[in-house]
Amino acid sequence: MANPQISFEFFPPQNLEGAFRLWDTVQVLAPMAPRFVSVTYGAGGTTRDLTRDAVATLHKTSGLKVAAHLTCVNASRAETMAIANDFAAAGVSDIVALRGDPPKGSAGFVPHPEGFDSSVALISALAETGRFTIRVGAYPERHPEAASTQADIDWLKRKLDAGATEALTQFFFEAETFLRFRDACAKAGIDADRLTPGILPIENWKGARNFAARCGTSIPGWLDDAFEKATRDNRAELLSTALCTELCSDLMDEGVSRLHFYTLNRPELTRDVCHALGVQPKVRLENVA
Repeated sequence: MANPQISFEFFPPQNLEGAFRLWDTVQVLAPMAPRFVSVTYGAGGTTRDLTRDAVATLHKTSGLKVAAHLTCVNASRAETMAIANDFAAAGVSDIVALRGDPPKGSAGFVPHPEGFDSSVALISALAETGRFTIRVGAYPERHPEAASTQADIDWLKRKLDAGATEALTQFFFEAETFLRFRDACAKAGIDADRLTPGILPIENWKGARNFAARCGTSIPGWLDDAFEKATRDNRAELLSTALCTELCSDLMDEGVSRLHFYTLNRPELTRDVCHALGVQPKVRLENVA
């Protein structure tokens, strides 16, 4: 079985400590030679400028292909496309195009009066420029705002038809969740090669569990029991590494060749899982005697 192609998601720093953490994360994971790394937006577009700065810096200094998250929230069409054009001018041609989460405390997504009303509209505008490789989000389980799982899949097909080339899924805890989604997508005419599963190495079970509940991700009862026992025995990190490695291995056994890791800017667990999967750091020529 061939080693997987991998990619990583980071979030932009909001202070000096965060900047050092992001840089350390990149230093740990860059030797894995990822296909690309992505930098997120905060809810409501709250980190728009931070994302732009982080993307530009990583593009200039890391040698990695960097994909910038871009959302529809709290910005006009002109403002959103200006940001996209700034990315292109800086040499960044990969974008993860999302509707975006509404600001915290709001009832739901409300389009800007002069903005894009959906991710499909944003994707179409980006595709028309011919300047970008566009990736989008996908949901292997029903999005909390979707009418049904099938509605989610129909919407994903619209995004791909609008010009996106690849879909990165929300995280999940059991391989069968993604495999069922892949089968359903195939019935809708979506090629499996355009789907990349999103993987969340569990740094902290309580935090991951709360995040999953907000996202509508199913939480298997056995995970609660497993982490309760592992935490009591001071083996939670070992359990996390084993579970994430097993999840990835199960997906690879079913023909999945790409994995996208949500690192939370804490790289060690992701690095250890990559090593377990056979992804080793590339030897730098300058270090060879």
